Amino acid sequence: MKIIIINGPNLNLLGKRENNIYGNQSFTEFFADLQDKYPEVELRHFQSNIEGELIDKLQEVGFDYDGIILNTAAYTHTSVGISDAVRAITTPVVEVHISNTFSREEFRHKSYVAPHAKGVIVGFGLQSYELALMSFFE
Repeated sequence: MKIIIINGPNLNLLGKRENNIYGNQSFTEFFADLQDKYPEVELRHFQSNIEGELIDKLQEVGFDYDGIILNTAAYTHTSVGISDAVRAITTPVVEVHISNTFSREEFRHKSYVAPHAKGVIVGFGLQSYELALMSFFE
């Protein structure tokens, strides 16, 4: 099974930024642990702060991978372009958020990605990624 995690803006700062919301672990450390825990999965990771690069990556992998775990961060609530890219591809996408977006500012309650995703997981910290990964084993 071939799965990619695609992370959007500011997620490269995990472990450094707003630890009360996002925790103390870097994504690199978490990803290494995830790879060790699921050696049977060909697991990749991509992060960009640039909307167009996220769209390019979705188009690149969106017809060949078995699953995409997508955390577009703030672009979730603003990007019609990313929404259109998710709708255009055939690989199933699970939208993930580390924090509970519904307990935060009102603008974070709307997702342009969710209508085109297989499912949405919010609020379980970095474990949200593992829960999304597990959804592809069904």
